[in-house]
Amino acid sequence: MLITDLDGTLLGSDGNMTQQDHDALVCLGNHGIVRVIATGRSLYSFKKAIGEDMPVDYIIFSTGAGVITFPGGRLIRNIHMDSWAVSSAVRILMGCDLDFMVHRPIPDNHWFFYYDTGKDNPDFHRRIDRYSSFCQPIDSAFSDFGAASQLLAVVNHDIGASVFSDLALKLSGYSVIRSTSPLDGKSAWIEVFAAGVSKSQCAAWLADRLRIDKELVLAVGNDYNDSDLLEWSGTAFMVGNAPDALKKRFPSVAPQKQAGVAEAVHRWLTDRNSVRKNR
Repeated sequence: MLITDLDGTLLGSDGNMTQQDHDALVCLGNHGIVRVIATGRSLYSFKKAIGEDMPVDYIIFSTGAGVITFPGGRLIRNIHMDSWAVSSAVRILMGCDLDFMVHRPIPDNHWFFYYDTGKDNPDFHRRIDRYSSFCQPIDSAFSDFGAASQLLAVVNHDIGASVFSDLALKLSGYSVIRSTSPLDGKSAWIEVFAAGVSKSQCAAWLADRLRIDKELVLAVGNDYNDSDLLEWSGTAFMVGNAPDALKKRFPSVAPQKQAGVAEAVHRWLTDRNSVRKNR
């Protein structure tokens, strides 16, 4: 099984995939190898970016909160936080004086409430503008959020690591994941999910469902929210446009623009064939 991140790994900033990466996905399918995209995008956002002709079999979306078959879009996994967990997390984020969003449960998790501290936070306001038809501010008197798929705090890059570490401690009963904003490419997005939600834990669930040993899984990524997936998989690569800190932790391949996924697939298949010949 191949599990690849989407933005910055399979797709470039222009929203396009290289022909080599497309052909590699087709080749894997022809050989009966399961192809999975694991993305932080919501289902709504994913469908806006990808057509039904994408040659993959499953989509792990919202960083592992949901899974659909592809094409077809049958929902086979859906995890959310109950109202008590949401309200508790909201109080903590408010107490930290952070700008954040509270997303509705899947499949409507492109809708959200937002809490605006009034600080200078261009990336946060850019996302609100982008989803202006699907969001509303949190009223100071409003406390019953109901269930939610996730909370998302947006912070400046220079404090991203420290805020993430602080929230990971304060929200120890949740899954707290750091990623780089796909909007400005530098702000830190700190996502809060129910315990058990991450790309790696969702990948493990899918592999078990399909009876695929993790040692037979290739994972490719480009950002911090991919690191747990790459640590879990049998073979892992970071594309060349990943942060240097991550390329020091994982083997790297060419950048996305130079078909890094196709290179990872080629190296993985070559190594597998070599092992078979030496048996």
